[in-house]
Amino acid sequence: MLNRIWLGFILSAFVYASFNAFILGDGDIYARMIQSIFDMAKLSVEISIGLVGLLAFWLGISKIAEKAGLIDKLAHLMSPLFRILMPAIPANSPAQGHISMNLAANMMGLDNAATPLGLKAMQSLQAHNPNKDTASDAQIMFLVLNTSSVTIFPVTVFMYRAQAGAAMATDVFLPILLATLCSTLAGIIVVASIQKLPLFKLKPLAIFGFVFALLAAAMSYLLTLSAEQLAQASSFWANFLLMGFICLVLAIAAIKKVAAYQEFVEGAKEGFGVAIQIIPYLLAMLVAIAAVRASGMLEGLLAGIKWCVLALGLNAQFVDALPTAFLKPLSGSGARAMMVETMNTYGADSFAGRLASIMQGSTETTFYVLAVYFGSVGIKYTRYAISCGLIADAAGLTAAIAVCYWFFG
Repeated sequence: MLNRIWLGFILSAFVYASFNAFILGDGDIYARMIQSIFDMAKLSVEISIGLVGLLAFWLGISKIAEKAGLIDKLAHLMSPLFRILMPAIPANSPAQGHISMNLAANMMGLDNAATPLGLKAMQSLQAHNPNKDTASDAQIMFLVLNTSSVTIFPVTVFMYRAQAGAAMATDVFLPILLATLCSTLAGIIVVASIQKLPLFKLKPLAIFGFVFALLAAAMSYLLTLSAEQLAQASSFWANFLLMGFICLVLAIAAIKKVAAYQEFVEGAKEGFGVAIQIIPYLLAMLVAIAAVRASGMLEGLLAGIKWCVLALGLNAQFVDALPTAFLKPLSGSGARAMMVETMNTYGADSFAGRLASIMQGSTETTFYVLAVYFGSVGIKYTRYAISCGLIADAAGLTAAIAVCYWFFG
């Protein structure tokens, strides 16, 4: 499937560019496409090299945590949930601890921490994969959980809204939380349906009910805070928990007499190899995205959608924010740029500006996550991972539109 999508992106972009060149007379379009492809080729290496330091650091901390027994304890704590979602992974496998750490980082909006932890989790899952070049059921579930990523503290979105002059940068907090919950639920349900997981039995329902009860309690508390207090609390607790985790790992390692420095260095060495290994996969995906953007196909699609919506007599406010939605599965930086551009064009507190912010916080970058995570372990055949990830994206983005009309329409 990934092969067909990749070819479809590039070939459809060429066809659209040819229409602009020969029918509309845009003689520079091929030059822009080639330049964009070259720029993305350079960017793919810069991203991978830029990940080296973060990968090395977090894989080093993860190595210490593993040697100190923290990964095993975390895996044991999360095993009831993962036995339901990933039954092929043995009980108390280190993979469960690595997955838990990655998902926790995603929930706190710590993208820089989540990526290396996710790569470590994917490597752990690969150890249980009988077909090393084909995605396992557990790896597909993990990928979809990442692409749908529940984000409790979308601090980055708040920061960009504040920079764009929003009167209340955190007013999109609850809409983001609702949209990302819809995305995660949709992702879990669609993967579970394909894999025939027993989600609707008493025990799984009890576990999910407990999780959502905790989320409801947290939301009830957060609703009592002012916008300024909410922003401060989000930033403080996210960074406190992150720094606290690092110190906890080191303290327990010291108590258990683990050679923390040596283990950190051994774990950090893995970061260099992983960063280099993902370059070809990332390069292929970013080049295809560059062709689509530079051809003008995205802008043409938006114009067509707006015409159809207006022809039906419907409210077309949401169309102005759709560039963020279209780019979100393809490019995190592209979607972020589109969010900022939308806020600068229409205003941070406009309907389009708020909707772009909600969309940015409601899902992850499916194709980037797929290219990096699967590429790090040499997965070539992704099976139904892309379709399930895109269904989760569609659910999150649709929910974002709905809750934006609900809160701000």
